[in-house]
Amino acid sequence: MIVKLEDVCIKGTSNIRQKDLINKDGKYSVYGASGIAGYLNSFQFEKPYVGVVKDGAGIGRAMYLPQNSSIIGTMQALIPKENILPKYLYYAVSAMHLDKYYSGATIPHIYFKNYKHEKFNLVSVEEQKQIITIFSAIEKNINYRNHQLNKLNELIKARFVEMFGDPILNSHYYNLVKLSSLGTLARGKSKHRPRNDPQLLGGPYPLIQTGEIANSDIFIKKFTNTYSELGLQQSKMWPKGTLCITIAANIAQTAILSFDACFPDSVVGFIPGNCDIMPLYLHYWFSFFQKIIDSQASQVAQKNINLKVLSNLEVMLPPKNEQNEFANFVQQVDKSKVAVQKSLDETQKLFDSLMQEYFG
Repeated sequence: MIVKLEDVCIKGTSNIRQKDLINKDGKYSVYGASGIAGYLNSFQFEKPYVGVVKDGAGIGRAMYLPQNSSIIGTMQALIPKENILPKYLYYAVSAMHLDKYYSGATIPHIYFKNYKHEKFNLVSVEEQKQIITIFSAIEKNINYRNHQLNKLNELIKARFVEMFGDPILNSHYYNLVKLSSLGTLARGKSKHRPRNDPQLLGGPYPLIQTGEIANSDIFIKKFTNTYSELGLQQSKMWPKGTLCITIAANIAQTAILSFDACFPDSVVGFIPGNCDIMPLYLHYWFSFFQKIIDSQASQVAQKNINLKVLSNLEVMLPPKNEQNEFANFVQQVDKSKVAVQKSLDETQKLFDSLMQEYFG
């Protein structure tokens, strides 16, 4: 039976603000876009329900939330009626990709009135239970694979500390050298915004953006946009092996180019000028300092840091043979990560195809 979203759930709202949770200690969870935002001694919803991010980052994302909990005001609660199970409602809403309804440039937002007419197939409660069992099993597998990847990443960082000591304290007392003196450090180049001039796009030259760097692991292996010949003329091509460092929005996130590519001035490129430093070592060194650098970023329209901040960063410089040993370790662990990632991708593909089959 095809139904509208508004037929199977009731809209629930909240006036709880993030600041209302400061220094509060309670037994009931309050949820925001990133998960638990705090705790209170009271709750808004006594049964499981679906939360939808309605403002800001992650807009449109659905969350399955437990009984006896609350949400902050940037979330929308969808309270299931008697004919639908909460978890089934969660899967149905997730398949709707509600982010397509957002409006607002500075702070995007969506409203229930915009998507309440979304339709999906509502089956009997018994069939809902069967479908929930299928999706829950696949999600469990996905979560396990993600857990494996996280553990492998933790293993690499633990090996870094084992070999080089605490990079924040420089506990092995390595020489400290300014980043700018270790090689070429310069901002990317884009005289014109590509979205304002389609002639700049659609050619053979890879164009890397900050999001692709932030979402990469170690190496940037794929890209979404390309420059045309005209686009290349107003930009700059950086060589394979360049360490890319984000300086706007996503601050001090790093990844290494696995192909020649262009990037805008919201990204800084680093090319080693001698044999003393390896981009792979520097990539992991940055991972320990990312939050510190991010906290020092200025913010007007969006967070950013300038080239001078990066230039003056003092990098601890272990012997090259130790950096090579670390790189070999990373290479071995990366083989395991590739195998886990392949399994994760296949499982996610199965999940997505079943979502399309049941709710598309």
